[in-house]
Amino acid sequence: MSIQEQIKEVVNTHRVVLFMKGTKQFPQCGFSSRAVQLLQASGCEDFVTVNVLENEAVRQGIKEYSNWPTIPQLYVNGEFLGGSDIMMEMYEAGELQDALKA
Repeated sequence: MSIQEQIKEVVNTHRVVLFMKGTKQFPQCGFSSRAVQLLQASGCEDFVTVNVLENEAVRQGIKEYSNWPTIPQLYVNGEFLGGSDIMMEMYEAGELQDALKA
């Protein structure tokens, strides 16, 4: 199975997936930490995280999969929503909470 197929499977198997540096318990960069905090502040506790630092193929592959150059990356119901800046804008507008409830 190719890395793109593996990523697609993870994204489509779990309702909320955050590709990040580190884990939700121990984020390894400020942007990933903020993304986790935004999800938790939105009432989402059942999200899955993928630590891109553990696998260089995933780290590069997710950027190609989404056509987005930075990490973290949030997927909800198989759809790419964005990175931490977009998550912050969505949170402030109430859109992130709505997307996570759907």
